[in-house]
Amino acid sequence: MTVVPVTSADLDTVEVAWFSALCSDDYQFLGVPDGSLRSSWDHCSTIVKTAEAQGFGNILCPSSYQVGQDTLSFVAGCAPITDTINLLAAVRCGEMQPIMLARTIATLDHMLQGRLTVNIISSDFPGEKADSAFRYQRSREVVEILKQAWTQDEINYQGQVYNFSGLTTDPARPYQTNGPMLYFGGYSPDALDLCGQHCDVYLMWPEKSEDIAERMKAANAAAEKYGRTLDYGFRSHVIVRDTEAEAKDYARYIASKLDDDLGKAIRERALDAGSLGVSHQARNRELADLEGYIEPHLWTGIGRARSGCGAAIVGSTDQVLSKLDELQKMGIRAFVLSGYPHIDEAEHFGTRVLPQMKTCQLNQVWDRVPQTLPKTPLGAGERR
Repeated sequence: MTVVPVTSADLDTVEVAWFSALCSDDYQFLGVPDGSLRSSWDHCSTIVKTAEAQGFGNILCPSSYQVGQDTLSFVAGCAPITDTINLLAAVRCGEMQPIMLARTIATLDHMLQGRLTVNIISSDFPGEKADSAFRYQRSREVVEILKQAWTQDEINYQGQVYNFSGLTTDPARPYQTNGPMLYFGGYSPDALDLCGQHCDVYLMWPEKSEDIAERMKAANAAAEKYGRTLDYGFRSHVIVRDTEAEAKDYARYIASKLDDDLGKAIRERALDAGSLGVSHQARNRELADLEGYIEPHLWTGIGRARSGCGAAIVGSTDQVLSKLDELQKMGIRAFVLSGYPHIDEAEHFGTRVLPQMKTCQLNQVWDRVPQTLPKTPLGAGERR
C-alpha cells in the first residue's frame, strides 16, 4: 500500500534515471576540480551515452548559471547521438518568453521523437532576487501557457505576468500527446500548489523515510484540491559496491580532500542556495551521526560540497536494492540518481543494481508517445 494515492498505482516497474553534470558538478574528490571531468560537451555527452548503454530510462540535464552546458542546447545536441534514453531537461521558468519556450520544447520533442521530459524550475535568474510568491506565479503562468500551446488551437491567456490572445499554436505543437511530462520539485506551499495543479511527477530530495512520507502527503493534499493525483520521484546520489564496507570506504574516499570553506562556497554559488529544500538538506547534515549518516545507508556527506540534492544511498547491491524497493512500495515511481564521478558510478549501478530492477519510461506508461508520426506541422500534419 502506497503512502498516498499515486497516478500509476498498479505499476510494478519504475523509471530509473541518471544525471549529466552540466553545471560544473563532476568530481573524483568532492570539491576538488578535475580537468578531465569538466562540464564540456565531450564529457557530459559521454555521461549520457554511458547511461543509455547501461539501460537507464531517462537522464536529468540540470540548469544553473555556472560554467558548463546550456540545458536546451545540450539536449538538442543529444538527439542525434542517442536512441532510447529520455532526456529530462530542466527549464527555469521565465528565462525564455513562454510561447517561444513552447516552440523550443516542441522542436526538441520532435527531434527526440517523444523522448523529452521537462523538469520545471522556479529559482531566481542570474542577478535576480525575486519574491518566492512572484517566482511561483511566474512559473504557474509559464506552465499554463505551455499547456495551452500543446493542447489547443490558440493561445489566449491573461495573467499577472503574461498576456496573449489569438495566437496559433501550430509552431508549438509537440510530438507527444499533450506534450512532455512535467517533473517538479519544491517544498513551499506555493510550490506544492503549482505541482498539485499542473505537474505529473513530484520529485523529492533524500531525507529520512518518515520525512519522505510527510512530503508525499503534503504534495498529495495539494493535488487533491484540483481532483488530481501525482506520481512521485526520488532524486539521490548513490554509491553501490559488492559489500557495505567497500561502499562506505568509497564515501570516505571521495570526501577525503574536501575543504569545508570551499564546500560552503560551492553551495552558496548555486541559484537555489537559499531555497527551503536546500535548508532541509542542511538540516539533515546537522542531524546526522559522526560519519554523516542520517539513517542506515543514507549518507549526507555529499551535501558538504553541493547545493540541492545532498545525500547518497550507500551500501552493497542488496542493501541498495532493498532501499529502492522500500521507496517504490511507498509510492516512488521514478528514481533520478547520480554519483561521483558520474561515468564510473553509472557503470557501478548499471552493472550491479539496474539488471535486477523492473524498469520503464513513464511517458510510455502514460501513453504520451504516439505509435506513428503525429499529425503536427513538424510531423505528418497539414502544412499551413
